[in-house]
Amino acid sequence: MNINNLFFHIHHCNCRQGNEGEKYSKRISRTLQHHELLFIIRGKGHITVQNKKYHAKESMLLYIPKNVQHSIDIDIEDPFSFLSVHFSYATVNFNDDKWDIRNETDMLPLEPVQVLKDYYQINNVFKKLVESWSDKLPGYEFITKTLLQQLLFEILKNIKKNSRNYSTSLKVEKIIEYMRQHIDNKITLADLSELVQLSSAYLSRVFKETTGYSVIEFFNKIKVDKAKEFIIEGDKKIREIAQILGFTDEFYFSKLFKKIEGISPSEFYDKNVHGY
Repeated sequence: MNINNLFFHIHHCNCRQGNEGEKYSKRISRTLQHHELLFIIRGKGHITVQNKKYHAKESMLLYIPKNVQHSIDIDIEDPFSFLSVHFSYATVNFNDDKWDIRNETDMLPLEPVQVLKDYYQINNVFKKLVESWSDKLPGYEFITKTLLQQLLFEILKNIKKNSRNYSTSLKVEKIIEYMRQHIDNKITLADLSELVQLSSAYLSRVFKETTGYSVIEFFNKIKVDKAKEFIIEGDKKIREIAQILGFTDEFYFSKLFKKIEGISPSEFYDKNVHGY
């Protein structure tokens, strides 16, 4: 799943502060027809997801997919405070000049329950999301959708940073930076493997897991994105752009461009420069 291609609909957001004197239901048991992210700020209680019980604690993040039975038991003496967002999503792709919209088929790539470290940025974005929903100022629906996507990016980045494979993730980032700096060259998997001291097979696997693309696909995508910038500037011919990006064969470049963008470089020029 590539979360870049997800389109969200927010059903509602909630912020509950465990203030003294405020009344709470001791137990909430439910099965939702949508997804929920719940972030515990402080307080006590228990959460049960699919018959597995978790002790609520500060910085705990819960991801509850649709149709999953769960219950929340709140400590009356020290009820926990939390932020939550309820949402649905669809996968949206744009290929061959056409939109492809599909209802969700998979769960988000999150564990049901996890305790986050260094969660300041996640807490900050989550608060902005809930506050924007609560204030309901003009444009709040668009703003909250954008904040939800940012929140998911921050959560995934936090998980990656604190995982055992963080050093591997840094190596993937090093490779991407190397690609950007050598966009006019031919790069082989062997060269990149030597650069980060990983085997070619392992590098191929972790790169695909991290970016959603193979090494060569990602490098070609960087090249095509740069080509689009040159085309829109309008002062270079397609042959020149191909040469700048390290392609000796203009026709191969055009074929690759069309495979990625769905239209040829000349068609892209007509649409984005001349508007037809």
